[in-house]
Parts: sequence; structure tokens; C-alpha cells
Amino acid sequence: MSAVFDSFSRFYASSIGKKILVALTGLALFGFVIGHMIGNLLIFVGKDAINEYGHMLQTALHGGGVWIARIGLLVAVVIHIVATISLTRANRAARLAQYGQHKAQVSSTSSRIMIWSGLTILAFIVYHLLHFTIHAGNDYGTYKTTLHGETVHDVYRMVIVGFSWAPAVIFYIIAMVLLTSHLSHGFSSLFQTLGVSTDKSEPLFKKLGYAFAGLILVGNCSIPIAIFFFGYGR
Repeated sequence: MSAVFDSFSRFYASSIGKKILVALTGLALFGFVIGHMIGNLLIFVGKDAINEYGHMLQTALHGGGVWIARIGLLVAVVIHIVATISLTRANRAARLAQYGQHKAQVSSTSSRIMIWSGLTILAFIVYHLLHFTIHAGNDYGTYKTTLHGETVHDVYRMVIVGFSWAPAVIFYIIAMVLLTSHLSHGFSSLFQTLGVSTDKSEPLFKKLGYAFAGLILVGNCSIPIAIFFFGYGR
């Protein structure tokens, strides 16, 4: 165990180790974001569709599957942010040592606010879990409905009620805008770190990053907007 820990410590201490961790956790988070969005969009298919999806998540591995996913998500986000902050500090220190002073770099707004958008997204994940999972300050956990003759949690009603509250909608949309900014830069950076991107393919990966981020923004924001502004489900 000590040998494994020492090997990981040496791996993490190197810049390439941190970059690989950022890329791999980023890849895992990309997968989660797209899967989570697809699942949530089932609310537009109908009440039974979203409730069946929610029931499947809650009963997987006797209820342990969803918590494994939640804990894994938080661990991946924390590692992603900590490693990114460490790399950013190291890069700034290297530039200062090389040039004697900080010089402006040509960079996008998304890349300049990566750390802040990441921290905001982490705060949103914690809030989102408290709001819709732990049901802190609300009674969403008591919402029940019948599905195929079985009493299950009424996820449909929970989402409708949850996004009928203005502060939750505003925070959600702000978080999604920052997530879009984060994804648009992180997508191309991920392939660059993994050695897949070249000078010729980099513009393509940047365009794919913008398209992927835009898809996530529209898909995720469509739910609170439809509920709060257009009365969907109410």
C-alpha cells in the first residue's frame, strides 16, 4: 500500500501527472454531464419516463449505485480543480521566473476564468445535491407517485416544484453558463493533453468544444426555462 501511495505521490508531483489527472477527470465529467442531461430531458417525454429513470438510479445496486456515482463525481471535481489550480500556479511562477514579470498572454475569456468557473460549478454541485438529493430545507423526499403498480419517488413533481422557485432557476442558469464556458475551453485542452490534438486538428477540436458546450447549455437550461417561464408541468 505504501509503495502504491509513494508512486501516486511522485506521479501527482510531476506536471505531466497533474495534466493527465485533469484530462482523465475532465473526460469522466464530460461523460457525466452528457448522461445527466439526457436523463433529465426525459421530463419532456412525460411523468412516467422521468420517474422510471429516477427509480432506476435510486435502486441500482440496492440503492448504493447512485451514491457511488455522486461520491465519484465530487471526488473527480475536487481532483480536477485542485490539480488545475496547482498547474496554474506553477505555470505563473515559471513565467515570472523566466521573464521577471508577468506578461499578458493571448487567451480566451474561458481560459482566463477556468478556475473561477470550476469553483462556481463545484459550489453548484453541492447546492444541487442539497436541493434535489438530500432535500435540505424542503419536503421533496415525501413526494410519491405510482409507477407500474409500485410506489416510487415522484421525481417529476420534485423538478417542477424545484424549478418554480426563482432563486433556484437563476443560480442554475448562471451555473450552466459558466459550465458552458468551462467546457468550451476544456474540451480542446483535454485532447491536447492526451496527445490527440495536433496543430492541424486543434481548430476542429475547438469548434467541437463550442458545439458540445452549446448543446449542454441549451439542453440543461431548457428545463428550468420551460417550467418557470412557460409553466410546463404546472
